[in-house]
Amino acid sequence: MSTSKKNIENALMRCADSLRDTIDAANYKDYVLPLMFVKYLSDTYTEKVQELEKEYEGIRLERQKRYLPFTVAQDCSFSTLYEQRYSDKIGEIINMAMRQIENDNNQQLAGVLNTTDYNSENALGTREHKNAILRELLEDLYPLDLRPSQIEVTEGQVPADVIGDAYEYMIGQFASMAGKKAGSFYTPAAVSELMARIVAVKPGDRLYDPTCGSGSLLIKCAKQARSKQISIYGQEVNGSSVAMAKMNMYIHEISDAKIAWGDTLANPMFKDDDGNLLTFDAIVANMPFSKDKWAVGFNPGGESSGKGKKEFKMEATLDKYHRFDWGVPPASKGDWAFLLHMIASLAVGGRIAAVAPHGVLFRGAAEGRIRRRIVDENLLDTVIGLPENLFYGTSIPACILVFKRGRKNTDICFIDASKKDENGNLRYVKVSNQNELSEKNINDIVTAYKNRVDVEKFVHVASLEEIRQNDYNLNIPRYVDTFEEEEPIDIESVQQNIAHLKIEITEAEKQMDAYLKELGL
Repeated sequence: MSTSKKNIENALMRCADSLRDTIDAANYKDYVLPLMFVKYLSDTYTEKVQELEKEYEGIRLERQKRYLPFTVAQDCSFSTLYEQRYSDKIGEIINMAMRQIENDNNQQLAGVLNTTDYNSENALGTREHKNAILRELLEDLYPLDLRPSQIEVTEGQVPADVIGDAYEYMIGQFASMAGKKAGSFYTPAAVSELMARIVAVKPGDRLYDPTCGSGSLLIKCAKQARSKQISIYGQEVNGSSVAMAKMNMYIHEISDAKIAWGDTLANPMFKDDDGNLLTFDAIVANMPFSKDKWAVGFNPGGESSGKGKKEFKMEATLDKYHRFDWGVPPASKGDWAFLLHMIASLAVGGRIAAVAPHGVLFRGAAEGRIRRRIVDENLLDTVIGLPENLFYGTSIPACILVFKRGRKNTDICFIDASKKDENGNLRYVKVSNQNELSEKNINDIVTAYKNRVDVEKFVHVASLEEIRQNDYNLNIPRYVDTFEEEEPIDIESVQQNIAHLKIEITEAEKQMDAYLKELGL
């Protein structure tokens, strides 16, 4: 029987149920997705070897195996792990298998599988409890047949698309379960789709995400181009998310993506031959909102405000890449620090689509000075206001800022997609606790972005002079008026209702007094 995307999703949800009440939902992904990845590698490798065995044998077969894109030793395969599921040392066995798979495929899988400790009693409980959970996880995944020939595909799909889409879906599901802790690794699929259409990656482009999380946003942008001729770069400070991003790329058959681990601000990993920041044609990011202590990496001496120590203060001169020459963002709000990094990494003719909190549009002091310089340098192209409660990790509304280097026009397009359309319908979809963007909502925003024509209560294209008259305050309501007049109040009718209510209250009090007298109170 073939394996559908739904089959994969159901198996992964069973895994989540097996972990429920034992670990925090934010950590489900760390234990489930690597095991699913091993199942995928094992089944794929088994099928490729079986195909070779039809043509070769002996030394010739072993030689052909070496040309396969990866290898999985028999004692590391998922079936071998499953056979040992009752072992008292199953956690240790899983750790060793994953370490061996990494070592055997170091060029492709370095840092992918060796980030989670399946033998940790601190994380999974006592030995008996831990072993029972790991056994259940193996049993949840074992029935899945992930051999490429057995994956159910639709027209235009390949097996990797189905497995990759299921993997992406589950990252989203785990993010939903994780709540506030999910914002660091997942961008909602609809927002990723919107940003992908905005940056419109082309064959030959270099694509970059400085806070790439699980890599979902990069993959969506690359897939939008429908070309393999895209160079993908991503950096992420969280080791677990780096591993997830690498797995995500591999499952989507993107084998040459460069995913780096480190603090993007203090230690950007992608540089040219001269040691300067590498520049990119398209940059996308769902950065940490208002990150506190963003500059800590620039303070190797550990200076603080403690007694006898010099207080540390971030200064532009501490950054050898000159990203903060236009202004140093506040120590407690790193939004413009990430945005300035992206702008410094942008090639001529390049474009940026970055999710940010609305505060970047109007906060003053250093952020106001930075914003003035950005506008005067003609880098900001579009501001898109998004609905509230769209992102995991925060209920506040966010916006997408679009920057372009080498713009010919000097106006700025403001789009407010957080309210209602001309027919009184919401420009988003309310779904349980989380709002979403429908395909129509996305199309409306993209059309407005491309057309750059004023639409009442939705779009306004502001001139540079208008921006200056507003003292470079980019708060969307200053430019897009979405105010809805309330129906006029009928004062006479209200007064009549008040008089009627007073009569009812008097009658109720009389009735209450009568009841109290009957009770002798």
